[in-house]
Amino acid sequence: MSSINNTVALGAGCYWGTEKFVKKDFEKRFPGSVASGQVGFMSPDPNAKANPTYREVCSGVTGYVEVLNVELSDPAQHFEELVRFFFMFHDPTTEDRQGNDVGTQYASVIFTNGEEQKRIATKVAAELQDHIDAKKIKRYANPKVMTKIVAANTFVAAHAEHQAYLEKNPGGYCNHFYRFKEWP
Repeated sequence: MSSINNTVALGAGCYWGTEKFVKKDFEKRFPGSVASGQVGFMSPDPNAKANPTYREVCSGVTGYVEVLNVELSDPAQHFEELVRFFFMFHDPTTEDRQGNDVGTQYASVIFTNGEEQKRIATKVAAELQDHIDAKKIKRYANPKVMTKIVAANTFVAAHAEHQAYLEKNPGGYCNHFYRFKEWP
């Protein structure tokens, strides 16, 4: 197996919930797995406007997606588990939507760094589709995985007040929840 890059960006709707689920819940499942995580924006288009503002991203016209940029301590051990976990707390069957949040900025996207990450993410997404088809997973809105798996581009960090938002505001908005807690 070739080396796996230690950084990946995950778009799963509002980045506050993605950050909470990965930095708190995934870290609880796999202690020491998350070296760092920062919310911000990434575009699947390498020629997208540089340094968009939060307001511009929220307008939906920039093509940027709200993401959590995650650095794993041991990607060989935890990357595939992280991709599986990513599919547990959001709905990958809704295109550009998570709950009431609608727009391209809320897309389900895995921004991979390198061929090995892309291979693993593609494999796990195909496994998920097989589980949906076999009716082992029934808590998604639609029957087809719509998650995009694309090469990572420039990460733009969100403002400081958006980092660790749900930790600072425990009652803050979060539309993420577990669709299932164990991979079938």
